[in-house]
Amino acid sequence: MEPTPPWTDRTGLLVLPGGATVRGRRIAAPATPADFALLLAPGPDPAWPARRIRWPDFWLPLDRADALDALREAWRRAYAGERVEVACHGGVGRTGTALAALAVLDGLAPGAAVAWVRAGYHARAVETPWQRRWLRRVR
Repeated sequence: MEPTPPWTDRTGLLVLPGGATVRGRRIAAPATPADFALLLAPGPDPAWPARRIRWPDFWLPLDRADALDALREAWRRAYAGERVEVACHGGVGRTGTALAALAVLDGLAPGAAVAWVRAGYHARAVETPWQRRWLRRVR
């Protein structure tokens, strides 16, 4: 099996505390190829494999179990060396919450994960109090 080529565009990239790299972005933004996308809003499908979570803007995933399964899949793929991206309509709230959830799966406490994603990805990531509370239930 050929190794996955590195990201050619560094925009939106974050290195998880354990060392895997993931990308956050807006769904409609032009993007260099990924190996797997976790899509958190309606929008165009990328040319690479993707999984969509039903997650209303400013809210929480409609199916918690499916969302956690998808996040775990993205986390595993990132640590397997795949180029994994997370995307929603604006690329901030839901994307930031999902990126923070990946950091929680990686071992950060929920509050530290919010601070981490705001410092490294977007200052307004994880936009609502209920998104911050939801992170406490990520395992």
